Amino acid sequence: MTAPLDAEGGPGPDITVAFQPVVDLDRSLVYAYEALVRGRSGSGAAEVLEQVAPAGRYAFDQVCRVTAIALAARLSVATGLSVNFLPNALYEAETCLQTTVRAARHYAFPTDRLIFELTEGERVADVGRVREVVRECQRQGLRVAIDDFGAGYAGLNLLADLTPDAVKLDMGLVRGLDGCRRRRAIVHGVLTTCRDLGVEVVAEGVETTGELSALRDLGVRYAQGYLFARPAIERLPVVQWPDRAG
Repeated sequence: MTAPLDAEGGPGPDITVAFQPVVDLDRSLVYAYEALVRGRSGSGAAEVLEQVAPAGRYAFDQVCRVTAIALAARLSVATGLSVNFLPNALYEAETCLQTTVRAARHYAFPTDRLIFELTEGERVADVGRVREVVRECQRQGLRVAIDDFGAGYAGLNLLADLTPDAVKLDMGLVRGLDGCRRRRAIVHGVLTTCRDLGVEVVAEGVETTGELSALRDLGVRYAQGYLFARPAIERLPVVQWPDRAG
C-alpha cells in the first residue's frame, strides 16, 4: 500500500505490515499480535519513517494503522491487535482515532480487539488532552497500552497521568534480567505498581530462556520477543513455546 502525499508533495513510502505475537504464558496461547510497519523491500520501521516528511508524520501513522487492520482482517486474526499511535496525533481525534475505528468496522474487525499503543518516540505536548482521548477510548471498549515503558518519554509520570490498560516493559529492562539484580528490582517495582493500579504488564524483547525464567519468577504473565517468534510480514508466525513458559 502506498502512503498519502507527504509534506513535500511526493508519494509516501510503499508499506506493508509484519505481525509479532504477544503471548499469554499462563495459558500458552496468543493474547494479541502487534502490527509493525515494514517497507515492501523488508526495511524496518525506522528506515521507512526516514522517508516521511515531518509534516506528514501523523497522516502516515494513520495509514499504517489502516493497513494493519486490513491485513489483520484478511488473515482472520482472532486475538487482540496492537496498533501504534504517536501520542500527539491523538489531538485530532476525529481524523485519527475515529478513522481507525471506521477502518475496523469497514473491514469487519471487532473494535473491542483493538489495542492502541502509545509509542515513546515523542514527548506528550498536552497530557490533559491525551488523557481525555485515552478515557474516551476506554469508554468505547478499546484498550490502551504504553509502549516501551521505561525508555524515552514513557515513564512513571505517563503511567500516573494516563491510567492505561497495559504497559509494555522496554526491552532494555528485560535484556539480561536473569543476571542483573538492579534490573530485577526495577521490574519488580513496576509490576507491584501496575498490580496496584490494575494495569497489565507485557515484557518486550524476550530472547533467552534465562530472561523468561526471571520474568516468570517475578510474576509476568504476558511476553513478546524473538524467543517466541520473530515478526512475519503479512502472515502470522508460528509460536515457539519454551518449556519454562508452561
